[in-house]
Amino acid sequence: GLCQRQASQRPFCAFCLLGDVGHVHPSSAGNFGRSSELAFVVEPSDDIAVQEQPLILYCQVEGIQPITITWRKNGAMIVDSENAFMLANGSLYVSRFQRIRGDGSSDEGEYDCMAQNHYGLLVSRKAKIQAATMSDFHIHPQNAVVEEGGVARFQCQIHGLPEPVILWQKNRMPVNTDNERYTLLPKGVLQITGLRAEDSGIFHCVATNIANVKFSREARLTVSGSHSTVYKDPMILVGPENLTLTVHQTAVLECIATGNPRPIVSWSRLDGRPIGVEGIQVLGTGNLMISDLSVQHSGIYVCAANKPGTRVRRTAQGRLVVQAPAEFVQHPQSISRPVGTTAIFTCVAQGEPPPQITWLRNGQILETSDHIKLKNNNSTLSIYGINQADEAIYQCIAENSAGSTQASARLTVLWAEGLPGPPQSVRAETVSATTIQVSWEEPLQNTKEIIGYVLHIRKAADPVEMEYQEAVSKSTFQQLVTDLEPSTSYSFYIKAYTSRGASKASEVTVVSTLGEVPAMPSLFIKVINSTAVQATWEPSIKLGQHEGFKLYYRKVHLSQYTGPVLLASNVTAYNITHLDASMVYEVKLLAYNQHGDGNSTVRFVSLRETMERTVLNPPCDCMKDEQNNKTSATGIIIGIHIGVTCIIFCVLFLMFGYRGRLLMCKNVQEQLSTPQIPRSQRSAAGIILNGAARRDRDERDLNGKQLDMNELERLFPASPCPDPPATHDDTQIPTLPMDEFSIVEEQPDSPPKSPHNGSPAASAPHHGPANEG
Repeated sequence: GLCQRQASQRPFCAFCLLGDVGHVHPSSAGNFGRSSELAFVVEPSDDIAVQEQPLILYCQVEGIQPITITWRKNGAMIVDSENAFMLANGSLYVSRFQRIRGDGSSDEGEYDCMAQNHYGLLVSRKAKIQAATMSDFHIHPQNAVVEEGGVARFQCQIHGLPEPVILWQKNRMPVNTDNERYTLLPKGVLQITGLRAEDSGIFHCVATNIANVKFSREARLTVSGSHSTVYKDPMILVGPENLTLTVHQTAVLECIATGNPRPIVSWSRLDGRPIGVEGIQVLGTGNLMISDLSVQHSGIYVCAANKPGTRVRRTAQGRLVVQAPAEFVQHPQSISRPVGTTAIFTCVAQGEPPPQITWLRNGQILETSDHIKLKNNNSTLSIYGINQADEAIYQCIAENSAGSTQASARLTVLWAEGLPGPPQSVRAETVSATTIQVSWEEPLQNTKEIIGYVLHIRKAADPVEMEYQEAVSKSTFQQLVTDLEPSTSYSFYIKAYTSRGASKASEVTVVSTLGEVPAMPSLFIKVINSTAVQATWEPSIKLGQHEGFKLYYRKVHLSQYTGPVLLASNVTAYNITHLDASMVYEVKLLAYNQHGDGNSTVRFVSLRETMERTVLNPPCDCMKDEQNNKTSATGIIIGIHIGVTCIIFCVLFLMFGYRGRLLMCKNVQEQLSTPQIPRSQRSAAGIILNGAARRDRDERDLNGKQLDMNELERLFPASPCPDPPATHDDTQIPTLPMDEFSIVEEQPDSPPKSPHNGSPAASAPHHGPANEG
């Protein structure tokens, strides 16, 4: 833990070099810890005292002499007197115990003994002392008349300390408990089953404890008639009561049922778990007795009375709660630690109900502070930056309603002679929002044995246990502390370490990191129309603390921005309007806070491209289109045909000028007799404009416009066909019969095919109306 941040990165770690100095392992600390220095051998225990009788509370201590023992009652010191004084062995003797004295005081209360030597002070467990008492009977047995073969039940109840023992007498003689039909239950209940005439008589109970003996009133039992054979449904006369007991005691759950035929009594747990057999016994005809109780016996028990051979049944239930006094699962262990380190004591206790844990320091309630912390429901005591004043005996008191217990451990603070003094001139300087430079000078004395330094780091607002450390080599007198939080105060102090221990801590210095500007926000631009765009962004935790946003925009060819537009931190969109539709704009967004402006995010948007897409795909305005068609149709037709005519003459000139001799390889008659190519091929070779409908119409109009054959013969006289040069490419130019040589217009979407890829084609002016699809 000491080098938790830098152990894998630094060449030096203080505890690694200190080794086992001052460290006691739990296995070896047990003998040292529950120490022979000072420990209880016998502690006072709970007791019930008899009025006007003497009482002895035992307390025996071992340890290094001299040891002083004192007693307290209810937290107040007991001064030796004629009535109460301490014996030579440390026990407390009360000569005449009195529940109420003449001055109104009482000897009842909670007693504990304290033992002290020069190592520290111990306090024993609290012993609860109560006076033996017995009240009057608050339930007496009642007269009963029961038919032969039936069930009789008598009960008497009385309170007392200790719990009175109740016995029964019949006709002033003890009841014969050897008779299986007679069942005596611990709480003052007498059950008689299968009644006979000789069971008639006078019954009463006798209650006895160390305080008194008392007799109840008498009750008469009359057994009438003979055994009846009339059918009766099963019925539970008395079911189990709710009981709260302590482990190792005995629980008796009563269940007495009647009916004809005699019902069968059975037991189960409401949660379905088995009751078990160990320590389980049935008393009489259906009472459940559980010996040597444990916490696992707690639960709801169900008594069922069943008519034999049928599913007719009656049930009753009662809850059993078993408490367990507090006991330790893990005792605190005595430890030795060098000055300035951390001492940790662990005390784990169990019980039912769960015990509360309290810590004492030399017999006084331990008060927590910045360097003394309790965690894990007080099970862990941590003492940070220990010094000589922390050397003491620490006790863990575990207590619940069933009892209390205590355990102790001693903290020894090691201080070796000749240790270095505290490091000097500790300074801390802020480098950035996440980095601080800490520097110091070596101690003034005993510096030869120094093996390194440990820098202690903590947020100023955090508790001491949040401190962490970084180890530094002995030749380094500065440390760059990174990964800190912006705008946060940190405290620093230094210790010098030797193989024998650490120096005292240097003075503490506190410094704050710089504030941090926000991070870059995300930015998206959406075009709303030809003169407006919308800038949107997403708030992000990466921005950190920020006060708002600044928005700038400009035409890309300008140097000056428009803005800033200041926007609150909760704003995530802004519309920029009145823009020039033909321009490209640059939009810039940044977040800012009290520490300055963060980095900006830049986006570019072109409104011109948006306009062009709108022109190419205009919305339909039928009335306006009709007006435009009337005025522009003629101009469009003339323009198209002028362009097509120019293309025709260019193609003819190139084709016949450079390929003429190939076209006239054979005589003109053979050329004129060349087979016609299919119309589909001609159509494919043609250049098409404005779709199939216009192509069909143009073909019909132009088929009759055949070239003048005499003109062709004059331009290209017949001559022998020479072999094509070896360097000529592989392009083939098919010949066409003149009567099938036609011209069609080209579609704007399809580029004209090269003469190398098909039949030579051209277009002529077309004087029909333009077909605008």
